[in-house]
Amino acid sequence: MPLKWKIILINLFEKRIFVHYYLLLLKKDFMRKKIIAGNWKMNKTLPEAILLVNEICQELKARPELINIKDLEIVLAPPFVYLNECYKLIHEFPNVFVASQNCYPEESGAFTGEVSVNMIKSVGAKYIIIGHSERRSYFKEDYLFLARKVLAALKHDMKPIFCIGEVLNEREASQHFEVIRTQLQESLFQLNVVDFEQVIIAYEPVWAIGTGRTASPQQAQEMHAYIRSLIAEKYGDETSQNISLLYGGSCNAQNARELFSMPDVDGGLIGGASLKVQDFITIIESVI
Repeated sequence: MPLKWKIILINLFEKRIFVHYYLLLLKKDFMRKKIIAGNWKMNKTLPEAILLVNEICQELKARPELINIKDLEIVLAPPFVYLNECYKLIHEFPNVFVASQNCYPEESGAFTGEVSVNMIKSVGAKYIIIGHSERRSYFKEDYLFLARKVLAALKHDMKPIFCIGEVLNEREASQHFEVIRTQLQESLFQLNVVDFEQVIIAYEPVWAIGTGRTASPQQAQEMHAYIRSLIAEKYGDETSQNISLLYGGSCNAQNARELFSMPDVDGGLIGGASLKVQDFITIIESVI
């Protein structure tokens, strides 16, 4: 390699933001999972939930290529009360799983209305969404509380889908990188590397959730590359390249393929579009 290019690569490496490009040029081969997770939020009755899952299953059976891809995982996150019913419908599919939308960090006790991780695991879930902006905003969940939830999930061999993202005024004030760094440092970067490698990170710009606004593919890629650089800074380059980073925030059947074409976007945490069978299937197809 010419000296000029070595100097350029060293400079990029020191900046960290583009460390993954350096590794790709060295032809290191990384395999991280593609993940499409549907967050149903507080929607559907039980009969409606069963109908939706059955229709998704029918579509997947008609597309065997989607259920036989080793590095693709499809995740459904219905409300707590439907987890076991949904699990029963999908458990025969090798790459389809259910997720809880939330958890409580204590094992058991006098916490009326809460649901513990071991309860969630016992009904068949594999994933838990933690730190969604709606939990942070509506229920005032702070960094320490979210860190406890992550630890509780990992203790029971559950996979956290940890959500991070900035609000509109933080983006407009050019504070978005600082916000993301703080969210990672305060809630995830206390983990050892073995535990951290079990986490999936979902970047959801809060200003794009349910608003119809979407980060451009370039904005999504910029932030995902930055997140990967922070992981490399903390845990090393190999770990950073093997962590799945998902995009959320008005991701839909029309924009999914372009978003997922970005080199550091490994899938999506899908909201409203996950409640529409054909849209959800189209989004899944867009990631492969």
